[in-house]
Amino acid sequence: MNWLKAQALQKPNKKFINKLTFKEIDARVTELAGRLYPFVKDQHRVALYAHNSVEMVLFFLALQALQIEVLLLNDRLTGEEIAKKLKALNIRVAFSQDGTFIPFSEVFQSDCRKNVQLAAAFNPEQIAVIMDTSATSGEFKSVPLRWKQFHAHVQASQKSLGMTEEDNWLLVLPMYHISGLSILLRSLYNGTSITLMEKFNEEHTLQLIADGSINMLSVVPTMLNRIVDRINEHHLRVVLVGGEFIPKPLVKNCLTKKIPIYKTYGMTETTSQSTTFCVLDNPKKLDSVGLPLPGVTVRINKPDTAGIGEVIIQSPMLMDGYLGQAPVAGFFNTQDIGYFDEDGYLYILDRRKNIIISGGENIYPQEIENVLYAHPAIAECAIVGMKDEKWGQVPVLFVVSSLDNHSIISYLAEKIAKYKLPKKIIHLAELPKNSTGKIIKKNLVEQYVG
Repeated sequence: MNWLKAQALQKPNKKFINKLTFKEIDARVTELAGRLYPFVKDQHRVALYAHNSVEMVLFFLALQALQIEVLLLNDRLTGEEIAKKLKALNIRVAFSQDGTFIPFSEVFQSDCRKNVQLAAAFNPEQIAVIMDTSATSGEFKSVPLRWKQFHAHVQASQKSLGMTEEDNWLLVLPMYHISGLSILLRSLYNGTSITLMEKFNEEHTLQLIADGSINMLSVVPTMLNRIVDRINEHHLRVVLVGGEFIPKPLVKNCLTKKIPIYKTYGMTETTSQSTTFCVLDNPKKLDSVGLPLPGVTVRINKPDTAGIGEVIIQSPMLMDGYLGQAPVAGFFNTQDIGYFDEDGYLYILDRRKNIIISGGENIYPQEIENVLYAHPAIAECAIVGMKDEKWGQVPVLFVVSSLDNHSIISYLAEKIAKYKLPKKIIHLAELPKNSTGKIIKKNLVEQYVG
């Protein structure tokens, strides 16, 4: 079934995106598909280059109705990166909010409109979208996600997070990332509302929370950290937090304020969430990233004597394989290191590439970063490894803080082993981040460590 058509028939007057109803969105998508057809009739794959907007949603849904694969381009890529990507994927037609490619306005104003046969149902094997991995290190990889994976995701997510007719999800994460797009598709499948915001705005977000306009929120930790102290009265049902490791002080702050924070773990390759849980319901598992969603199998590969090893995943939400590369056979290696506790809760220690091996000892940067974030004078921090002739590698700290180096080392020395202490501290005004707020350690290594 075409989810939009289904909701337009079942809930025609229900608000879908901001003030627009499912019926109104469906009518606009149908009209836009007719205007789009002359531009894309000879294409099977096109690109969208835009920030969050109702227009972007309309273009995405209209292209889906025309059964055309959509590459969602990160609007922070350089022109050279975009050109390389379009060439690699053999894309000759692209649309944009501005004049970079065919402007949205040109299509909306086009007099050339066709009555076309739109998809009555989403083909499970049809590639809906192609997304880049977040590439916080290394080269981008193109992830094709099919409707079968999205269908499995929205069903599993509904079971894990629940659903009410009053749900209104704030969509502030960029839709060219899986974390943002999955909000659109979950709400479309559930027939619930979205409040769409072009980009994160603290004051606007706090107002929506205070007046009860929204009851669901998806953010990365850096966003939540900027508003949590100012959240007082709220009617939040779900605050989904993922995208990077979540500092323990932030989670504890949410618990104090009775904010229903759901820690989650997932990636583009697994169509967003693979594990989740509500910390309010089980605060003793605060350090965990939760239990696998229905249908998801998570295992620890090559565990050491403590049960720590590579996190591998198999699920109906898992991609078939990267474009141009061999398909995934069986389990997918996430490249993360973690373990399970006795109750089946998953714990992520770090990305395998981030682990620092110093004198034969494994140092997990997240452990040190968690300790640092517990200090009120630490605004941002990141631990990376630096080559060392004697030890092989040693930890380097990048920090945004008013504390001097002596104070930072003295604070850490009381809480972590000596071999884990940073051998070098670099103070910055701000740490580099991608468009969802993840700290990009690769940039720090390239610029300062080498």
